Amino acid sequence: MVLQSPDLDVADRVGAVQFALRADARRNADKIVAAAGALIAEHGADASLEEVARRAGVGSATLHRHFPSRQALLEAVFKDRVEALCAKADDLLAELAPGQALTTWLHAVGAHAVANRGLGASPMRDGDPAPGETCHVLITAAGDALLVRAQAAGAVRAGITIAQLLKLVGAIALATEQEIDGPAEADLLLSIAIDGVRAH
Repeated sequence: MVLQSPDLDVADRVGAVQFALRADARRNADKIVAAAGALIAEHGADASLEEVARRAGVGSATLHRHFPSRQALLEAVFKDRVEALCAKADDLLAELAPGQALTTWLHAVGAHAVANRGLGASPMRDGDPAPGETCHVLITAAGDALLVRAQAAGAVRAGITIAQLLKLVGAIALATEQEIDGPAEADLLLSIAIDGVRAH
């Protein structure tokens, strides 16, 4: 006869509780990042952390436990959005013609930059560490894959680099972020600029 350890059920219960706590912590972190992203779009990087906590439905202590500084929260918001942009680039590579895929993605990057009220341009500047060199590397790699394919298809002029295109998008975002119709103006200016990089 095999005897079962009396501690087995206890260990299982402890493991289940720990898993539930980790899942709850992950949900709280996700809610905080989502709330911060919405507030940054409305008020910029100086958005109130207390308001972030209120919108996320958590206490200030919970917010600071996940994100001990404003910079840590800003980096989390930006990294989350950059990862979404990179995923979009992968989808566009598979779905659209090369030139259209690059154009669509650059407009998405422009909307992202405008929504981040100044944060969007930061990782596009060479050597700027905020809000994270990792974001800069990710977004550059995603855009470069689209650009290389567009140039190979003859849809974009040779000699243009993804760094130049991202700086252009960032400059447009910064130039329009204080305007009432900033997103629409940025989209229009980007359309004009993109027309200049097409192969003629």
